[in-house]
Parts: sequence; structure tokens; C-alpha cells
Amino acid sequence: MAVRHRLIKKSPSEVWAVLADGTRYADWVVGTASSYPVRGQWPQVHSAIGYEVQVGLWTLSNESVVRACVEERELELEAIAGPLGTARVAIELRPWGEYTLVIIDEHPLQGAGGTLHNVAVEGIIQLRHRAMLKRLAEVCEGDGRTGSRPARTEPRPA
Repeated sequence: MAVRHRLIKKSPSEVWAVLADGTRYADWVVGTASSYPVRGQWPQVHSAIGYEVQVGLWTLSNESVVRACVEERELELEAIAGPLGTARVAIELRPWGEYTLVIIDEHPLQGAGGTLHNVAVEGIIQLRHRAMLKRLAEVCEGDGRTGSRPARTEPRPA
């Protein structure tokens, strides 16, 4: 189970504003090229956003579904990556003085990701989380790189 944390120098409500905007998903989630609404009102339970991952010349379309949500406190997602399987991604926000301690906990649920999960994969997830939390902090703290990736309102036609 890959758990990582980072102190973000913004209030929980400011960090939540970024997490609660599904079109900003690609701004902070490593490996994601763009994001767009699929169903429901993000981040309500059962709502979903689609996102694209570019691997070399290929573009893969995946989906994240909200499984639990407590505003300004907790967002639990099921990341669905087709044949690679699914993963649970829990994001917790804890007030830390005037700032926010963000804790990300991820583990595979089903499919190839769960079958192949091992210490090496865990290490890769840790590196990804480090970069993801750094990007989330940059977006929240407004270092000038916010909105660097285009948000789309619908997926590309096949």
C-alpha cells in the first residue's frame, strides 16, 4: 500500500477547490494528459471524469469514479484503467495549523495491477505520488504553472 504525504501551504478549502474541479485533474495527476466530465457532478459519489494517458504514440482513455467524498476532508476514487485493472486512490486533507497535510493512499483492487503488485511496483507508485503531490502543491500554491494542461469538455472522437 503506497502512502505518501505533503504539507501544502494553503488552507484545506483552497486545496479542496483544486481537487473538486474535475477539469483540473490533469494539472496535478502524473501521467494524465487531459481530463473531462463523464457523468454526474464531480466530486459527488458515483460521478466520474475521463482522462487520457499518453504512452509513446498511444493515447489511453481511462476513468476515475468517486467512491467516497467528505467535502474539504476526503476524496476516494476508483481509477479504472481497462485491462490494467482498477486502483483505490484515497486523498485525505488534514488541517495543519493554517496549512493542509495531504495524504495519498493508493493500492490496486482488480486486474493485472493487483496480480502484478509487488515491492518494485510499490516503489514506482511512491515516486509517482511524490511528483503528484509536488504538482498539487504547485497548483494550489499558485507558482504560475496553474492551468498548464488543457481541460476538455468531452473525449476525443475515436
